[in-house]
Order: sequence, then structure tokens, then C-alpha cells
Amino acid sequence: MLEYNLPSYLPSAEELPDSDETPVDNELQELIPGLLKAILLLLWAERMDWFFGVDMGIYYHPDKPPIVPDGFLSLGVERFYDEELRPSYVLWDENVVPILVLEVVSQNYRKEYTTKLDDYAALGVLYYVIYSSRRRRKPRLEVHKLINGKYELQAENPVWLPEIGLGIGCERGSYSGVTREWLYWYDEEAKRYPTPEEQIKQAKQRVEKLAEKLRELGIDPDIID
Repeated sequence: MLEYNLPSYLPSAEELPDSDETPVDNELQELIPGLLKAILLLLWAERMDWFFGVDMGIYYHPDKPPIVPDGFLSLGVERFYDEELRPSYVLWDENVVPILVLEVVSQNYRKEYTTKLDDYAALGVLYYVIYSSRRRRKPRLEVHKLINGKYELQAENPVWLPEIGLGIGCERGSYSGVTREWLYWYDEEAKRYPTPEEQIKQAKQRVEKLAEKLRELGIDPDIID
């Protein structure tokens, strides 16, 4: 946790902008973290001790602009505290630094591999994830872990994150009607967790198989109440 040197008056999240109002350069900057969040909403549906922010400001000092990653995950915080939800993420209210931040690099490079690396290390973020689909000679996905105050690149894909209980990696798949490489969550055996669309498809397939078995037994599933 950071050692804050803060003024006596601290604004609440409701008094601070939700982001830096900088528009995203590419739709992927919303879709990629949005997919990760959508999977968590199903995977951790019963848990109320986590929060995943998308394009939301992280405030660490009331007189300084927020840091706005494309996505971030915090553990040990309230999932939500009222029906208005969070307008921003304020460290002096939450008292929890995000355990993971995600930056999706667009064609307009924004110092994801330099300045932001130092910023997130200073903040104390354990995992800094950078994804760039435009890279050719270097890994498109980089997962950095904070060790002794410095980030160290983790080589695997997917990378297991024991403090979170999930792995993160990239592979080709389909989401929102687009087939391309996406970021996903994985279990400890490197098995990918399905997307909401895939879970719906799997459920329909199970229903169809059950209906077929009922027909083989001479039962019409369409007339079962």
C-alpha cells in the first residue's frame, strides 16, 4: 500500500471524474477488457469481494490526474456498494491497490512499455499486463510481475497468477461476432474458461442432447410440462 502524503480534505469518488475523458483509439481497448470482465461476472458470480474496472480512473492523489488503464482488477473490495455503482476508483476510499492492470496498445503509442511501467510499479500493482496485436517480432502479450519493486516479465502463455487464482493468456477465438486473437482467463491446468456466448451455446447443446435421448425413449420433449 502506498504511503500517502495527502491533504486533510479528500474528495469522494462521486466528486471526481470517472476517467480522463480521453477517447479510446481502437474498439479493442474496450472489447478486450470487456470480455475479461464478462467472463469474471459468470465465473465469480457468487463472489462479492472483487471489482473489474474498464476505462475507469484510479485516483491516488486528489490534486493529480488519475491513472486510467484500459482495465484493472482489485480483490478484497466490495463488488458494489450501492445501485449507482462506482463512478471512479479512489485509493484513499478503497484502501486496496489493484492487483492487476491491463493496457491494450493502439496505433497511438502511449508509453505503455516505459512511463506506465514505472507508474504502475510505483503504485504497487502486482501484475501489469500489456497486449499489442500489432507486434510482430516481440510477444504480443506481456505479463509483468512486481518483484522487489521491479517488474519482471513472465514468459508463459497463459501465465498463472497464483495470487488471483487465475491464469491469463491469448489465443484465437470468437467474441462479439469477431474472430481474432483475444485475451482470456485460464485455470491452473491452462484450460481456458468459456465466454458467455460459449456458455450459452454449450447449454443449448446439452438441452438438444437431452431432448434427443428423450425421443429415443419414445418421449416427446416438446409436450413435457
